[in-house]
Amino acid sequence: MTDRLLRVWLSFCMILSAAWVSAGEPVKVACVGNSVTYGMGVENREHNCYPARLAQLLGEGYDVRNFGKSGATLLSRGHRPYVEQQEFADAVAFAGDVVVIHLGLNDTDSRNWPNYRDDFVRDYLRLIDTFKSVNPGCRVIICRMTPITSNHWRFKSGSRDWYEQIQSKIEHVSRVAGVELIDLQELLYDRPQLLPDALHPTAEGAYILARRVYSAITGDYGGLSMASIYGDNMVLQRDKVLTINGVANAGETVEVKIAGHKRKAVTSYNGRWQIELGPLKAGGPYKMNVKAASGSLLFDDVMVGEVWLCSGQSNMAFKVRQAAGAEEAMADAGAHAVRLYNMQPRVYTDAVSWDSTELALLNKGDYYLPTRWQRADAQSVGDFSAVAYYFGKMLADSLGVPVGLICNAVGGAPAEAFISRRTMEFNPVLIDEIGNWKNSDMLQGWVRERAALNIRNTPFERQRHPYEPCYLHMAGIRPLAGFPVKGFIWYQGESNAHNAELHEVVFPALIESWRKTWGETLPFYYVQLSSMERPSWPHFRDSQRRMSAELERVGMAVSSDLGDRYDVHPVHKRQIGERLAAQALHRDYGMAHVVPCGPMFRQAEYRDGAAYVCFDYADGMTTSDGEALRSFEVAGDDGLFVAAEAVVDGDRVKVSSSKVKSPRYVRYGWQPFSTGNLVNGAGLPASTFVSE
Repeated sequence: MTDRLLRVWLSFCMILSAAWVSAGEPVKVACVGNSVTYGMGVENREHNCYPARLAQLLGEGYDVRNFGKSGATLLSRGHRPYVEQQEFADAVAFAGDVVVIHLGLNDTDSRNWPNYRDDFVRDYLRLIDTFKSVNPGCRVIICRMTPITSNHWRFKSGSRDWYEQIQSKIEHVSRVAGVELIDLQELLYDRPQLLPDALHPTAEGAYILARRVYSAITGDYGGLSMASIYGDNMVLQRDKVLTINGVANAGETVEVKIAGHKRKAVTSYNGRWQIELGPLKAGGPYKMNVKAASGSLLFDDVMVGEVWLCSGQSNMAFKVRQAAGAEEAMADAGAHAVRLYNMQPRVYTDAVSWDSTELALLNKGDYYLPTRWQRADAQSVGDFSAVAYYFGKMLADSLGVPVGLICNAVGGAPAEAFISRRTMEFNPVLIDEIGNWKNSDMLQGWVRERAALNIRNTPFERQRHPYEPCYLHMAGIRPLAGFPVKGFIWYQGESNAHNAELHEVVFPALIESWRKTWGETLPFYYVQLSSMERPSWPHFRDSQRRMSAELERVGMAVSSDLGDRYDVHPVHKRQIGERLAAQALHRDYGMAHVVPCGPMFRQAEYRDGAAYVCFDYADGMTTSDGEALRSFEVAGDDGLFVAAEAVVDGDRVKVSSSKVKSPRYVRYGWQPFSTGNLVNGAGLPASTFVSE
């Protein structure tokens, strides 16, 4: 709807409701649907099903009736058409003033959608027309369906795909019929524990649905609010159109003002508003005012510059105060135009069992502590990610603009935890990790063991944990969606290094997931695993190297020269942050003179009893310590590698061994704890590699 039509429609609805109330007649609300509306599986159904809870919320002046029928289809040729049930006849006779329709779930059955999908829109429009024929003034609201989760017995055999097609058809019906649409999927989609049989909400889930329907009927969405990422001291992304959004009561006009820009929007009937601002030039401080009839928000000391999301596991979470050079960094913190948004966990995944309060909060998705934007000072910097801070500091100093850093890293977390549920559900490999993750050997054994220890005290079979696939996307990524960022940096892999081949599926899915969340192909820079005595790491590092060449708008920072043989948390983080910053400065900020990385293997040629290795970014190749090149190996046709001598030969490295007369393969840095010392003229180290 246009803003004008929306105002007219909402005004009509409010006038109509007021007329009913003033006439002393209750507003009749008909809840039409299937077993979810009926309340199948809900304890004490008569009191806790969503129509019953809706009646409690609406209170006096409303007469709410439940016309749900278990197993009912929207399709009139389906296996149990709603229009042939007694509940339908009763709903028509009721002649509701408001009719809320939630149908479609049972149409995903193989008896229905494959055969009669072409009837769906026509059948739905007829259903709407029937209710309007008995009460021409009735207000019809239709619903996007509640979720079917991936552990449903026919999810992969058809329901997943047919469900999506039906949702699209429901949206189409809303547009064609000109009726309101409530999204009931988003409320429960990331909370599968509220759908224990993969389909029917618990009493808690039913109450969540009732709250949404209540807001749709009354227009009361709790007044003006915005995501918690908006706040004093924040940094907004420069030089791009900014989408500012939030929630307010239906039909309200919302006005946003900042830096001489002023825009207005009218809140839709679903409580959402969205305003486009800018582009804004770097600068500040500014005040941002957001006003509506239901409230106002004032954000002070707002800067405009570059914003990056920084995430991963413990090596990204590793604090400045724990890293080498901490005292100097903290003492100097105030000299740099860096702002920090530090998302800290409520509970850490240490080797402990959590209590009932902590477990309950996790089930609600409430994993991160409330936080706020902070200026860089000794305290805030000391408690912030070292890698992220040094990355942001180098950007701020190089670009001369404010830099905002958002960090939500979680120690020990597998990459799957940060991927959206939709991405994993539609990935033919990763879908099998979701439902049975606690017993899936697709997740590293240590990850499953630590999660089991943390949640040992739970009485709930489907207890949530931050290591659960999709959980951290729900808790820590999705709440940031829409807040404009320039790109992402990532330091993770230790909890996926058991299976490099699986990670080659997981990692692209992660990047795809985040880019879809923001709706842009944003740059993604990551840290290659360091050196440590873990035997799978050479293969994993090489896999990371190969993906850096294969994936769009990604770059990799090498860290193997800074590892610790026995500690998974090496303390030299400044260099890692700066290597990530070099990638961004070179690729995203047009600084061609900044070398983005060390020598990167391109190809090898074999002749005269030697391997001649060619690299990208090879200018000025030498050794980091002035010693002879180390960590090169060659192999013949048998593939058995032996240590080799290596020398820089112009823009190549010549590798040979008296034990291999005709080399066919060459590799470098292949020891778990590598002592390789090849660098380029910028002093950046070469990556682990093995020739094809």
